[in-house]
Amino acid sequence: TQKMGGCSSQSCHHCFFEYETERMIVVKSKVVGSVFRLIQFLILFYVIGYVCVVQKSYQETDSVVSSVTTKVKGTGFTNTSDLGARVWDVADYNIPPQGESSFFVLTNMIVTPNQTQSTCPELPNQSTICMSDSDCLEGSNDVRGNGIQTGLCMNYSETVKTCEVLSWCPLEIDINLPEHALLVAAEDFTVLIKNSVTYPKFNFHKRNILPDVNSSYLKQCEFNRKTDPDCPIFRLKDMVSEAEEDFQTMAIRGGVLGIMIDWNCDLDWPEHYCGPKYSFRRLDNKIPENNVAPGYNFRFAKYYKTTDGRETRTLIKAYGIRFDVIVFGTAGKFNMVPTIVNVGAALTFLSLVNAVCNWFLLTCTKRRDYYSKHKFTYLDNIDDNAGEPVSYL
Repeated sequence: TQKMGGCSSQSCHHCFFEYETERMIVVKSKVVGSVFRLIQFLILFYVIGYVCVVQKSYQETDSVVSSVTTKVKGTGFTNTSDLGARVWDVADYNIPPQGESSFFVLTNMIVTPNQTQSTCPELPNQSTICMSDSDCLEGSNDVRGNGIQTGLCMNYSETVKTCEVLSWCPLEIDINLPEHALLVAAEDFTVLIKNSVTYPKFNFHKRNILPDVNSSYLKQCEFNRKTDPDCPIFRLKDMVSEAEEDFQTMAIRGGVLGIMIDWNCDLDWPEHYCGPKYSFRRLDNKIPENNVAPGYNFRFAKYYKTTDGRETRTLIKAYGIRFDVIVFGTAGKFNMVPTIVNVGAALTFLSLVNAVCNWFLLTCTKRRDYYSKHKFTYLDNIDDNAGEPVSYL
């Protein structure tokens, strides 16, 4: 017979049409059978319960693209020695009027009125207290100070002298923060949150103002998790309370509150099942053991011109609550490709069932030697039937 590559043409022809299969041994054992079925059940439960139901691996997913605008409403009244009796509306306490997914509501303040560009003694500290002019350096500018030194040592009080500075005088003294928030009415202010979301991959668009909402409804509704969960108008006190904080306590020194809007949607269901879920959480650090620089504040000024053309200003150190609107979410929709890939990958765990049961059968059972004898067959290099004619169908 002619040899081709170490194999005769006839044997190669037979090899091409041969089929090999593994030898199956059926073991009648309640213990091994129970282990086998238990492992199969756990794997199927994982595939169906976790992969398909919980993870929804049969879906293609997309992340949310969002835009947010806010509009605050409400009025408050204060009566202080610096500002006198005054009504505050949204143009006064909502600073700035527009923000990027955030807004600030003023609740407390330190006011320094009638400041002008002039000279005055610096506030006393280790670097500004002096005994004579020689202790003051003309032109010196301390980044933590309030102005530029003139080189003169002036009386700050009857007992203390400090270096004179060129600045907005009189200087702000920010240690006398009111113990109770000045704008107590702020807890009843409301904010309208308009949120539009898009899932570009699925060409899906929706707003938190639902299609069946009209103008008359918006004029009278207020968000309530139980009675009115779809209203996009929120009372400030209710949001702070849901974050497990007291509004009036937080209003004294201010803080940062997060408004979380969750847009996780299953687009295999009708569109009306996809809607926003709101939650609230305080975001700034509030640790009793570390109370350095607590709360949230900043400064701004209102400028005026006197009749003689001189510029003056009222400086306000504003304390309040900054509300950050955080939108997140993922949408999923059935797709055949991830279904095949993820379910197929999960079902490969079924191949482990036989390996585990074989190990249990040959290691942990009393008749393991007997099972091992029938499980493995050892053959010599010389076949017992060597030389006998082999027939092929």
